[in-house]
Amino acid sequence: MIRVDALAKRFGTVHAVRDVSFDAADGRVTGLLGPNGAGKTTTLRMISTLIAPDAGRIEIDGIDTVREPLAARERLGLLSDARGLYARLTARENIAYYGELRGLERGRIDAAIDAIAPQLELGPLLDRRTDGFSQGERMKVAIARALVHDPRNVVLDEPTNGLDVRSTRSLREAIRLLRETGKCVLFSSHVMQEVAALCDEIVIVAGGAVVAAGTPAAIRESAGCEDLEEAFVRLAGEPGDER
Repeated sequence: MIRVDALAKRFGTVHAVRDVSFDAADGRVTGLLGPNGAGKTTTLRMISTLIAPDAGRIEIDGIDTVREPLAARERLGLLSDARGLYARLTARENIAYYGELRGLERGRIDAAIDAIAPQLELGPLLDRRTDGFSQGERMKVAIARALVHDPRNVVLDEPTNGLDVRSTRSLREAIRLLRETGKCVLFSSHVMQEVAALCDEIVIVAGGAVVAAGTPAAIRESAGCEDLEEAFVRLAGEPGDER
């Protein structure tokens, strides 16, 4: 479970995050939505211990991420917006390297790759060097790296970016499987179709603060409309709105 309480972060004079609080539960898919500049990526980076909050508290399975960042990271799988791969290594070697950084034994790494590869349709790519991979192929390898240590909590920042239709369908099934196995999944997306198809809960941020949270049905009801995209626009505000 991921718990965020009164999170705030400033960069100079810019309040990137002002007041963000929400829970992402086990066995649920929680979507973090917001317009560009709303504070989504900064929030995800704080959750992932990449940057420290100025105020507030984050817990990963009850572990304070500021006091015990290493323990928190052990329970977290992260797909950030930085998807660089080692070009001279194969997909398998890239994934295995991250498993080794996590302290996994080789047998466990091999078993994890064997389990993840079919879910993401990575089989034909595993023993090819990643140099020359398409954006979608690189994304699948990056997702596999995030899952290699079988984390209880998974944070995905724009996971379908660059994926074709078939790969997107595979990723959806992988996310549903993570939910079915009781994992906490938190992801951001600009694609409302993905949000509607996957999310049990939605958190909408605008101007660095949470402006709405709840199930997709509750979000639509609070906005007074049937379409989730229209509900998002109404609740998040038009570009340039002050919140």
